[in-house]
Amino acid sequence: MAALESYRLSTLDNGLRVVTERLPGMRSMSLGVWINSGSRGEPGGVSGISHFIEHLLFKGTQSYSAFDIARIFDEMGAEPNASTSKEHTLVHARFLADNLEVAYGVIADMVARPTLADIDSEREVVLEEVAMYEDSPPELIHDYLTASVFYAHPLGNPVIGHTATLRDIDAAAVQSYHRAHYVNGSMVIAAAGNVDHDLLCQLTHKYFGGGDGAAPQVALWAPEPRHVAGFSEKDTEQYHVCLGGPGPRHGDPDRYAVFLLDTLLGGAWSSRLFQEVRDKRGLAYSVYSYTTLYADTGLSAVYFGSREEAVEEAMTLILNELRSVVAQVPEEDLERARHHLKGALVLSMESPSSRMQSLGRSILTGIPVLTLDELLAAIDAVSLADVAAAAAHYYDVAKWSAVCIGPRPEPFRAVAGDFTWEES
Repeated sequence: MAALESYRLSTLDNGLRVVTERLPGMRSMSLGVWINSGSRGEPGGVSGISHFIEHLLFKGTQSYSAFDIARIFDEMGAEPNASTSKEHTLVHARFLADNLEVAYGVIADMVARPTLADIDSEREVVLEEVAMYEDSPPELIHDYLTASVFYAHPLGNPVIGHTATLRDIDAAAVQSYHRAHYVNGSMVIAAAGNVDHDLLCQLTHKYFGGGDGAAPQVALWAPEPRHVAGFSEKDTEQYHVCLGGPGPRHGDPDRYAVFLLDTLLGGAWSSRLFQEVRDKRGLAYSVYSYTTLYADTGLSAVYFGSREEAVEEAMTLILNELRSVVAQVPEEDLERARHHLKGALVLSMESPSSRMQSLGRSILTGIPVLTLDELLAAIDAVSLADVAAAAAHYYDVAKWSAVCIGPRPEPFRAVAGDFTWEES
């Protein structure tokens, strides 16, 4: 399969941006509509409304009922889906290229002309999702960490929202928010696979019309690092712990060094955390690190889940490994991480859905679309000095916070004494 070399980008006179990459030898395509609407742009009184609207898009449009939407995609052998993040909403599907006009017509109608009906019944579905989420500490702990790291910053808002705010969101609020955020200037159409760029542009004109309104803007600012610890009591078998601090932004040049640090620290089976915490000592089943990029800051973090008797030793090991990567990264560790990251990147880019997501995210966030070879070259260009500088900047434990969900605070307190304690 060809590398990401031949993408095409058009800005239409109705304000929509269309970006595509044609992949030879494929019969299918992946198409997504990216909307600049996420939890960071929500006023406090409607927290969770972006995710709520994502649900409502599937409840019917001016031309299609909810059953019509399901039936049409079922008959294609395709499945539409959607997701909401802190910075965007994505509505997407993969289908045979022969079905483009029908599939795109339905997706465009869902995005641009939803009835936003059945608000009360769908609200109950979302509230059930919130309840399910709150009953899952391995997922909930990440929101707890972002709330702690970002504090008063809007990135600390949970994507899924809060039960109290979701109960108060009415039809008028939903209609108003959709009208303000789902405008042509706020959207990107991305597609990869057996796609005809010119045809997709024509269909975009047809289905989205003139598109009044400008893209809503959100305030960008980087929060100050914090060094706090928080505990939430819950009757669980394991203690779920997250540690993290501010990371690089979308377009920061040192993000490649952070990706390599993330890989060698806890992003692979041979990573330090997996080997030291799980394989050698059996202190956790799940232990990993991750990095998330945003427009004005990012998040670098570590998660583990341990039984009560293992929490202190596991967290001590993790803190020591964090200090170790700041002190020095051996060249052989860097090269192993480099090979892993490059291999994983190439494998991921053999998926048309991954390519569509890479294109859409780049255009929506305003960062350059790089070819696969350019991405690999950027990873190859990272030096030991670059990694050392990124480690000192982003992996300094004194600038990280730590949170825990578990039945008793004492095991966590025993190893979080260096942090400023915050009551939940």
